[in-house]
Amino acid sequence: MARNLDPKCRQCRREGEKLFLKAEKCFTDKCPVERRAYAPGQHGQKSGQRLSGYGTQLREKQKVRRIYGVLERQFRKSFAEANRRKGQTGENLLQLLEGRLDAVAYRMGFGGSRAESRQVVRHNGVLVNGRRVNIPSYTLRPGDVVQLTDTARVQLRTKAALEAAESRGFPEWIEMDVKTGKGVFKAYPQRSELPASIHEGLIVELYSR
Repeated sequence: MARNLDPKCRQCRREGEKLFLKAEKCFTDKCPVERRAYAPGQHGQKSGQRLSGYGTQLREKQKVRRIYGVLERQFRKSFAEANRRKGQTGENLLQLLEGRLDAVAYRMGFGGSRAESRQVVRHNGVLVNGRRVNIPSYTLRPGDVVQLTDTARVQLRTKAALEAAESRGFPEWIEMDVKTGKGVFKAYPQRSELPASIHEGLIVELYSR
């Protein structure tokens, strides 16, 4: 299975902002984005670089792909589905990405990062409506119950991730019981509930060329 093997912190520095790919490290002073707030590589510190319209659109698409850990082919399929649905394509795209099982598992605190949450899913550690699902891209529907298996819930790493997520707070579209490791995907998030740093309109423009 294809994977992005680029160093996580290097990906964040390339996009110029925190993508929260390294779990708790992103919330500490050790985060490289704070220490070296410029792009990686020998030309990273050059100032005055201006992107074309296409370059800006491409960077935004790459940023969103990296945030959700989605490869290009998967991303194109999600965009095609978002474009087919009623409503604004950009908002539909973000809702589809947030409705993925690995994304919901991350929001519920099953892992410190989306990569860790995806690993929990792949290792048969998550149940959806009482059935074992090990496909990270599985699309959830509002009302679906997602929970950790007994084996996954007692792991120290999972416990630490749940405690960290509880301390930061859960989003409005998630209802979570940390003690039992069970949550409900209540609804697809509204655009106002998602980060303002994402400019999905640029992605729509890119794929509409």
